[in-house]
Amino acid sequence: MRHARSLKPLLLATLIASFALPAAAQRDIRFDAAQVPERGTLVLAVPQVAEGAARDGSFAQIDAASGGALTRATAAAGFTGRADSQLDLPGIAGYDRVLLVGTGEGAPDARRIEDVGGHVGRFAARSRAPQIDVVWDGADADAAARLAFGATLGQYSFDTYRTTRSADEARAGEGSLVVRSADGAAASRTWDRDLKAVAEGVAFARDLVTEPANTIYPETFVERTRAAFAGKPNVSIEVLDVPAMERLGMGSILAVGQGSARPPRMMVVRYNGGPRGEAPIAFVGKGITFDSGGISIKPSENMWRMKYDMAGAASATGAVLALAGRGARVNAVAVAALAENMPSGTAVRPGDVIRTAAGKTYEIMSTDAEGRMVLVDALWYVQRQDNPRVIVDIATLTGAIVTALGNDYAGLFTRDDALAAQLQRAGDAAGEPVWRMPLHPGYGKMLESPIADMRNGGGRPGSGTAAHFIGEWIDAGRSWAHLDIAGMAWRDGNEVSVTPAGASGFGVRLFDRFVRENYER
Repeated sequence: MRHARSLKPLLLATLIASFALPAAAQRDIRFDAAQVPERGTLVLAVPQVAEGAARDGSFAQIDAASGGALTRATAAAGFTGRADSQLDLPGIAGYDRVLLVGTGEGAPDARRIEDVGGHVGRFAARSRAPQIDVVWDGADADAAARLAFGATLGQYSFDTYRTTRSADEARAGEGSLVVRSADGAAASRTWDRDLKAVAEGVAFARDLVTEPANTIYPETFVERTRAAFAGKPNVSIEVLDVPAMERLGMGSILAVGQGSARPPRMMVVRYNGGPRGEAPIAFVGKGITFDSGGISIKPSENMWRMKYDMAGAASATGAVLALAGRGARVNAVAVAALAENMPSGTAVRPGDVIRTAAGKTYEIMSTDAEGRMVLVDALWYVQRQDNPRVIVDIATLTGAIVTALGNDYAGLFTRDDALAAQLQRAGDAAGEPVWRMPLHPGYGKMLESPIADMRNGGGRPGSGTAAHFIGEWIDAGRSWAHLDIAGMAWRDGNEVSVTPAGASGFGVRLFDRFVRENYER
């Protein structure tokens, strides 16, 4: 399949890509002993107490030194330390600013600590203070590292293309964030050998998803991935170009990409951190770098969002980047099925019949059902090449899942009860929850075609029939799940502590936790 090319737009996009910088600079994370500094900008994590009750720890120390200034301020504001509550106090107790962040009742678990860190990170991103000191009174070094993890996620921003920031805006979010705890050295070791890599995997996914489609397209997605994995041990990257996919008979992903001047790619990242020869875990991501809908073109309103239709591929790749970065003792594969779905004289049409690499055929009902089209060739390939013990595919696949679950859960489809339970537990622990949806046998009837093995859509429910379609390419007996993250990939006005507005990187933390709990030795 040939791809018509126009030199001028490609040259322009190349120039734009060459000037693209990393996302906005973030504060350096450092760790130190729990000694409370005497000045500057300070953050205290404080547990919930009854109104008027005495506090201990760093709060009490500063309060005593300032003649009860903190007690008076919290009483006036009605601040008790409830979970997710904050009290910002400028010019108090000899400090430039003191931020109190509530940890809620009882000893906070790991997720709540990360949320506290997220609030700290978002405060740090707004602050112009050159250094922010965060005091964690607990003795657990892992907790201090988790607070730093949450802060790193929460302070994320992407200002690459902004050129008109004021001087104050330019200084905001720069400098250091020092987490002070009883054993700063141990917290630093936990951060460096473990959680820092996961944070980098999330940032990698968020950067790719946020970039515009004239910068990130199949070829540059591959380039960014190669750069991110450079120097990581036990990693290999395989990239199939158009001729290679043609030889393999990958008519499905090629059909999606044939309307674009930017040719598709199939990228496979293999990380071998486990025993030699052990079957890997495979994460397969939809990588539509821009989805116009093709001939079945989308409405123009909000079409800009379709730059993030490659969020599944970004998160699958980011998850394996996290595993490689922390040296996880496991074998894992990320497959990114990369294409741009555009209308043109060479584009595939509704009514066309496509033959996939597996030999199965389907009739196109909508060229806007392209995500499942690229995934099926990717799933066929990873099963033949890597024989994974479990496959999870991840995709911004359907608007129907947003109608069903909103922005609170990703949709989980699987016939494997044990795998469903593992993913649900991992999602809850990571703060990336999933909700299991049905895979009813009757969905297959909705996809019957009079001229091919099946259709690529038709009937309702859209999310269930899409999952059923994808499942037709999974080998019998192989453990498989499908995640529809259409409602979770991007946050607008519904951000949470560790996820600012914009790209979420949903899936990286979930997959990392899934591997830790179930497969890592």
